[in-house]
Amino acid sequence: MPTILSIETSTEVCSVALTSEGAVLEHFEEFDGRNHATLLSGFIKGCLDHLRRHEMKLDAVAVSLGPGSYTGLRIGLSEAKGLAYALDVPLIGVDTLKLMSVNVMFNNDVHPEAMFAPMIDARRMEVYTAVYDLALNELVAPTPLILDEDSYTKWLDRGEVLFFGNGSDKAREVITHPNARFIPDVKPLAVDMLPLADQAFRAGNFLDLAYSVPTYLKDFQATKPKRLW
Repeated sequence: MPTILSIETSTEVCSVALTSEGAVLEHFEEFDGRNHATLLSGFIKGCLDHLRRHEMKLDAVAVSLGPGSYTGLRIGLSEAKGLAYALDVPLIGVDTLKLMSVNVMFNNDVHPEAMFAPMIDARRMEVYTAVYDLALNELVAPTPLILDEDSYTKWLDRGEVLFFGNGSDKAREVITHPNARFIPDVKPLAVDMLPLADQAFRAGNFLDLAYSVPTYLKDFQATKPKRLW
């Protein structure tokens, strides 16, 4: 399995992880604010130092593409592009909402028919969200959504939906369906990128270093998103 350095900066958490052979070799995380520009280079250096100490070769760089914080995503992708270019290794993009779903999948008792609804706060009553099944197939593609009590009724009527992420607290205020289950304290972290980054590497699914951009989902000055369901 490949040796991959993963970078995650989509929310208030800044994290970097070095993984190989299905294991996390080194990781750094900061949960206390948006200090990504200050912290990220040092976290990356810590992982590269581990490679040098153990005479290992890096096979790829992976980066969380969003959705999430505009500033955080730009910082993460810029660092990832520069590192991949300098080391002449491919760049892998990971969907942040899928990344969060991996965290829940491996750390909770999940029914095989359950659906995953990750949420990243987009201010006021809006979130960036998607809906996935256990195989991470998209039932609803990533989208901005203004929450109300009927936002997920179609899926909740089918079975259990797991809500998590830093946007789920405000969802708890309006979504009271009995099939709604809220999972606390789920944050996108670089250590959870391992299975998605490995899968992309094996499939040869790499980003263009020159033209890849974060997944913002909406412009910085956005109009009110339309309801999609």
